Amino acid sequence: MRRLLPPPTGDDGTHGSPPPGGPVGERWSLADLAAAYAYPDPLPAEGWLRANMVTSLDGAGHHGGRSQPLSCPADMRIFGVLRALADVIVVGAGTVRSEGYRPARRREEFAAARAAAGQEPVAAIAVVSAGLDLDFSLPLFTETVVPTLVVTGEAAPPERLAAARAAGAGIVFAGDGSTVDPARVRTELAALGYRRQLTEGGPGLLGRFVTAGVLDELCLTVSPRLTAGDAGRIARGGDGVEVPRELEPVSILEEDGFLFTRYTSRPANR
Repeated sequence: MRRLLPPPTGDDGTHGSPPPGGPVGERWSLADLAAAYAYPDPLPAEGWLRANMVTSLDGAGHHGGRSQPLSCPADMRIFGVLRALADVIVVGAGTVRSEGYRPARRREEFAAARAAAGQEPVAAIAVVSAGLDLDFSLPLFTETVVPTLVVTGEAAPPERLAAARAAGAGIVFAGDGSTVDPARVRTELAALGYRRQLTEGGPGLLGRFVTAGVLDELCLTVSPRLTAGDAGRIARGGDGVEVPRELEPVSILEEDGFLFTRYTSRPANR
């Protein structure tokens, strides 16, 4: 893996200090990646919402309904590191169903750092769902290190709320009626102590976060693959934005033709 942005300026191909993982081309360690993707310090009181998505060269956000065909080993390393850094992983109900979501797994490499930061052993999964059309017998709810959260509206079906609670899920209300307010998702989770937030989509949920103006950061893997077909983009739906929102590039890494980009919508004080 090599860093393309910030650009290298030193004689040894670095940007003022030795690159993580040693010479250009060497595999970065998990610690190197964790440093490269660290959350802002200090964290904003309202939380920091980061998205991690992948896209093909021709703009497909998935292939055959899944993101895995667009991925690669380096992408999965970063995927795992971003999960290990987060307090909570926010995901839409449709993505839970299509991707077969399971609880985040404990990573011994990050155990000490998470304990030092006051984090739980693993990130909680927070499923955003208005209607709670979820199978609460799945391991996502029954085989967790920390309880899975369900983020919904206060007018959610009472019988589904009861089923969620019976499965051991925590309930987070982020809407006054039958729908979920995307702006409240971030603040309600932050109020519970989940300030390092990571969303993995799907496109509908990410689109609502973008439209609401609450997405702080986008980590986007650009896969060197073409798919054609009718797959959707990484963000869709909602009312859209009146003027396209501009983000600031923070870093770009490269390995085997894959680009691992990071953009922020506000300064990441680190």
